[in-house]
Order: sequence, then C-alpha cells, then structure tokens
Amino acid sequence: MRYVAAYLLSALGGNASPQAADIKKILESVGIEADKTRMEKVVTELGGKNVEEVIAQGYGKLASMPAGGAVAVASSGGAAAAGAAATTAAEEKKGREGGV
Repeated sequence: MRYVAAYLLSALGGNASPQAADIKKILESVGIEADKTRMEKVVTELGGKNVEEVIAQGYGKLASMPAGGAVAVASSGGAAAAGAAATTAAEEKKGREGGV
C-alpha cells in the first residue's frame, strides 16, 4: 500500500508519469527502505492510467464493502461512555450523602 500511496503522491504532485526512482525518493524521505520489485510492479500497473480515475474506481470498490465492524465499535464506545457517566453519577451521589 505504501508504494501505491507514494506513486499517487508523486502523480498528484504534478508528475504525469512517476517512475520507481520517484517512489523510492518519497519512501526514503520518511525512512522506508524501498523494494525494487514492488516499485516496478506499481509503476507497471498504474503507468499510463489517469490517477483521478483510479481513485474514483477505488472509492466505488470501498462503497460496496460491508461496514458492520463500525457499528460494533460505535456501540461499544457508547456503552463505555454510558458506563462512565453512571460511575460519575454514583460518585457524586455518594459524595453528597457523605458530606451530610
């Protein structure tokens, strides 16, 4: 994924035809050692394609994926928040009763 991201960064930055050296430069700038085979694969697969169209196709594929996990996360987050609120309310009540 990092190779594709570096390719897209280069393309979106104005490079009409990013090459392996461009990907390598971007990856190394953030401390990632580049693999020549993977860079060449990305350049071969994406070379000559319109970056905006590739991104649009990716959005279409993401839209068709199920997102059931997000609901579970939101539910558990809501339960945790509700539990924290109940604990706070109980502590406040205990504090009021202890001070009387």
